[in-house]
Amino acid sequence: MSSLNSLRGILDAWTGTVAGTMVAALERVVAPRLVRLVETGTGTFALEASKSENAPKELTFEDGKFAGANLAQIVRGSRVEIVLQPTRFLFRPLELPARAADFLDGIVRAQIDRLTPWSATEAVFGCSPPAAHGSESITTEIAAAPRRLAMGYVEALSGFHPSAIAIVTEGADGPRIKVFEQKSRGAVDPVRLSRTLQAVLALAAVAAVTGSVAASYLADSLSTQQSELERQITQRRAALRGDGGGERSPLALLERRKYETPASVIVLEALSRLLPDHTYVTELHVAGNKIQIGGITRDAPSLIPLIEQSQHFTRATFYAPTTRSPSDPGERFHIEAQIEPRNAP
Repeated sequence: MSSLNSLRGILDAWTGTVAGTMVAALERVVAPRLVRLVETGTGTFALEASKSENAPKELTFEDGKFAGANLAQIVRGSRVEIVLQPTRFLFRPLELPARAADFLDGIVRAQIDRLTPWSATEAVFGCSPPAAHGSESITTEIAAAPRRLAMGYVEALSGFHPSAIAIVTEGADGPRIKVFEQKSRGAVDPVRLSRTLQAVLALAAVAAVTGSVAASYLADSLSTQQSELERQITQRRAALRGDGGGERSPLALLERRKYETPASVIVLEALSRLLPDHTYVTELHVAGNKIQIGGITRDAPSLIPLIEQSQHFTRATFYAPTTRSPSDPGERFHIEAQIEPRNAP
């Protein structure tokens, strides 16, 4: 739990720093117009604003309203600073260790009820920039006033929709002390921006984890599919090579048929060599290991021994009667024989 709290603290500090830097940069780039209302010793307010030559320079605050000028056009979208007289505030000096400079606002808030008659919720308060007091301590001046005093001025100006309203006073040593600031809803708030950054980081972390899990799942699924494909390919290759199938495998049967089936080119070549010159072949059929030839020759019976003497043919016989017509130059024959394959190496 302590580790989680430490991590949360580090994240809050980091996002707060980033948000503050972004807001400061944005305010420098798009700085709203500054309108300052300075309280005089008589209780009236002097108006200090650029491009307001036609506006009255002095305003009064009566019955919770500013009177004497049309503030709606001047204040709208501007940053308003209300500078109150120091007599309205209670000032207290505070001495702290030098290392407390980074936590000054929190320390002042924690001790405001001890230094003033009001609690932190009942007062508006602020402190001047710390000044070194020796080598190991710093001093600051705290200014505080009742909250109801400040909220009267704030409520009088809020209806004009300024970008921000701040209440300040003159410190005893010169620099002004800001005791209150309220930004409009449209303005960029470092706290809200810090929370938004934390939400974005949380969503990014969730998306990263989800993407990692999805990628791991897809990788496992693809690996399983790849393994299955490799297994099927191995089985197919084994089947083609005859693994476990012997001579019944497709490759073995194909190779066996290659050597057992006679080549037609060799059959034609053998016939052309053994048939005499006076023999003319008009028909030739090769079916499996059997050949049938028909044609015209001078001496049909002499063809049988010629064919059987060849190493490519056996069992030569007439499968149809031998005939002779007056128009033929010889005997018309029909012989079939068994082909002996000689393709083996």
